[in-house]
Amino acid sequence: MKALVALILLVQLPVHKAVPAAPPAPLGCDDPESEAAAEVAVSYINGHSHHGYKFALNRIENIRVLPQGLNNDIIFLELDLLETTCHILSPTPLANCTVRSFTQHAVEGDCDVKLQKRDGKLSVLASKCHSHADSSEDVLQLCPDCPLLASLNNTEVLTTVTAALNDHNSKTPDAYLKLLEIGRAKIQHHPVRIVSVEFAVAATNCSAEEAKANVEACQLLPDNQSNFGFCTATMVTHPSQDLGVDCQLYGHQVPTPDTPFLSQDTSAGLVPSVVQGFTNHNLRLSHNNPVASESSSSEFPTSMLSAKSVAKRAVAKVAQHDKVPRPVGFVPPPPPPPPCPGKIRHFKI
Repeated sequence: MKALVALILLVQLPVHKAVPAAPPAPLGCDDPESEAAAEVAVSYINGHSHHGYKFALNRIENIRVLPQGLNNDIIFLELDLLETTCHILSPTPLANCTVRSFTQHAVEGDCDVKLQKRDGKLSVLASKCHSHADSSEDVLQLCPDCPLLASLNNTEVLTTVTAALNDHNSKTPDAYLKLLEIGRAKIQHHPVRIVSVEFAVAATNCSAEEAKANVEACQLLPDNQSNFGFCTATMVTHPSQDLGVDCQLYGHQVPTPDTPFLSQDTSAGLVPSVVQGFTNHNLRLSHNNPVASESSSSEFPTSMLSAKSVAKRAVAKVAQHDKVPRPVGFVPPPPPPPPCPGKIRHFKI
């Protein structure tokens, strides 16, 4: 009888079921983990770009994390970048590079990056980028007198670059420099006509004096002796002509993720016609990491988490709570900020 009573009491005891752990909160665009991933992504993008300028992070537009198992996540990032004043060959660390101002006719980069975070270590699996200059209308609206970007193969631009390089080579006994690529060009029309150019150069195996005898024999230095540089020049063409040139050589450098090496096979001696009709070098990067531990497929999710939908859900949630009777004088808390997009670090184009 005692055994029967004990059994009945046991059956009547409440059963405590295991409560499944709540899924982790979605990662916000301004969370430290997101910013760390973005930093790795931007370094990778600059390290695999071979033309134009280094880009800096302006905003994390979106982030999505797909767990793959214990201590193993795949991260998808959408990034807005802005062009800096540092050429891609410059050894200057990105942290010391100045983002071009809006009135300098800024260039924005849009990138999708796929990363893996395994045991706390981040690595880039693939990236896709393209860039575009801000519209002329936007620049002129804020600064009506600011010169706009000119086509890199504009006749006046090519004339100014040629004159500037010849001027520099004629005034220095050092190595004869050859043009690698034109980076930027602007033409000011009023009150005087000024052509401003920026271009990358490389030292050859000739001195300036030797080049006068046979410039065709001058070849770029081999990788173990390479010496790249960057020149800026302005030419006043009206009402009178005046040329100002400044060239800085970087010296031989060993390539690092932040200072990529411009291979002679792909980029050295780049002719302006390659960028015919364009006002800036499109970032146009599509790269898969061949040494990534995970499959380096560049596929990105077709539907990234929409920041607008997150904001709408947050507002709807607060509105739903507001239907509940509240005490007199009760002030509801503000809606939580949407996790994405993140803060703008410089300015929005």
